Amino acid sequence: MALGINARMVAFVPHTLALVLSVMVLYWSISYRGGFAWESTNKRLIFNLHPPLMLIGLVILGGEAIISHKWLQLEKPVKKKIHLVLHAIALILGIWGICAAFKNHNESNIPNLYSLHSWIGIGVIVIYVLQWLYSFIVFFYPRGSTPLRSNLLPWHVFLGLFVYVLAVGNTALGFLEKLTFMETSGLDKFGSEAFLINFMAIITILFGTFVILIVSATPAPSSDDVEDNYSYSALITYLP
Repeated sequence: MALGINARMVAFVPHTLALVLSVMVLYWSISYRGGFAWESTNKRLIFNLHPPLMLIGLVILGGEAIISHKWLQLEKPVKKKIHLVLHAIALILGIWGICAAFKNHNESNIPNLYSLHSWIGIGVIVIYVLQWLYSFIVFFYPRGSTPLRSNLLPWHVFLGLFVYVLAVGNTALGFLEKLTFMETSGLDKFGSEAFLINFMAIITILFGTFVILIVSATPAPSSDDVEDNYSYSALITYLP
């Protein structure tokens, strides 16, 4: 059942969390981990690109793309373009982040795809790419017929929420994995960096929670557009 909340009033919370989270992950990567590099003898600097790109891309921009339909007071075609572009940027950053992890592993002689975090991460990227491509073709250009869009929209919404929840959970799992490796190498379990990483994981989960909360809000009055009448909250109501 749709939640009786005003999505536009609540939207400031995830926006604030997104800003805080972006600052935290950049501060951690620069101040604690030494910064970024694509080419360097210090391979750790290459890996340092991975966490902020994945977090800011798939989680933050992906979440903002999802809730854009709910809180932006713009015409439907404009909101669709914003939704599409934000997801495209999120996907580009996510692919770049995956490439940074592979590059670091390959140049450091570390095996690839040995952890649950990496397996889920590849799954998220693959689903995200397929979701974006078919959504572009069906809902944007060349754009399918009304019956086709009506039939595919529930799957678009379901897969979008599924891959987003998966991305949020895998991000928290990635923080845990990184912290475990660092603590095994001697990092103080009660030090400031350990606390910072744990807080980033918690805020990531909170941000994702508010994204789901907003898309579960009571839908706007129906219109003649099938894509309006089958919103995120409508799907949540429909599912058992």
